[in-house]
Amino acid sequence: MKLFAYKSERIKNLQKVKLYRDFHFNTFSFFILGLFLLAGILIQYVSDWSLNTREIFTVAFGIIAAGGILVILPMWLAVVQIIIVSWVCMIAFLQIDYYPLVAATSLGFLIAPSVQLIYHWDKVIVLRLGKFRKVHGPGLFMLIPLFDRIAEFVDTRIRATDFSAEKTLTRDAVPVHADALAFWMIWDAQKAVLEVENYLEAVTLSAQAALRDSIGKHDLTVLLSEREILCAEIQTILDRKTNPWGITILSVDLTDIIIPQTLEDAMSKQAQAEREKESRIILGTAEVEIAKKFEEASRTYKDNPTALRLRAMNMVYEGIRQKGSLILLPASILESMDLGTVMGAAAMDKLEKLEHPEEEEEKDDNN
Repeated sequence: MKLFAYKSERIKNLQKVKLYRDFHFNTFSFFILGLFLLAGILIQYVSDWSLNTREIFTVAFGIIAAGGILVILPMWLAVVQIIIVSWVCMIAFLQIDYYPLVAATSLGFLIAPSVQLIYHWDKVIVLRLGKFRKVHGPGLFMLIPLFDRIAEFVDTRIRATDFSAEKTLTRDAVPVHADALAFWMIWDAQKAVLEVENYLEAVTLSAQAALRDSIGKHDLTVLLSEREILCAEIQTILDRKTNPWGITILSVDLTDIIIPQTLEDAMSKQAQAEREKESRIILGTAEVEIAKKFEEASRTYKDNPTALRLRAMNMVYEGIRQKGSLILLPASILESMDLGTVMGAAAMDKLEKLEHPEEEEEKDDNN
């Protein structure tokens, strides 16, 4: 018992144990049974008007209650037992004149379960005397009472099954916990029912095994950065195994990968170091480019002292304009920033160029 409970805990989507059944006794079956019951009551009144009406309605209530039993125990064995009990109760507690009512309802108990209503998304596997007979699709169909039984109603819509692999080692010996989700559908109901005992459990366990196998073939970095490779590999493995069962795996998605906390912290620090390294490289590259721009600017300011002084005045102005700024300047800075001094320096520079034109030509040739 403990072993069964342990196996059940490993499977998240394990179906509950189903009751053995031969048919579905639903609302449509109750309607047919009610028609036979009404016909039996009419025949009973036509055959003998002196019968006790209270007894007839008591019998009718018992038949409806027996129909409720078939909802819980939809088996031909239960149908046969109900019919036998009905005749025994009539003989023991009622008059033999009630046989038309009991006969009509007995026939109703055989016909009502035989008429089955199948929904659009269902397929039904019918066995006759224990052998496969036919796969019925949606709509109404008839079962031969006591000979035919429904093996299973198969839902052909797309299903979603979640599964996991706990404490599985990657190729680089890192223990991980992975959760995944598989979307699949049944395309051949006959194979799904006849080829495997419990196709849902088989798909779930196969998916778990495929997930563990794929994790063991890849490094942790591949699992974290290239999940599509792992999902495609799991889907291929599952398809190869489930296709003989009439099942197709549409897609597999990894929902979560959990690694040890110590390793997670180490990877976080490594990522931070990588980002710091990249930022320093970018900063160094920017410094080189700035230095080149300064070098070009120095060539411009070299032969133009007026522009250099104006640039210096602009830098001081920009610094003073900021609120709460405090700039310490040498006393001589005022003289260099005086407009008259600047204009005078520019005029002297022009005069020197006019007096010594040959020196200027030599400078231009050198440049």
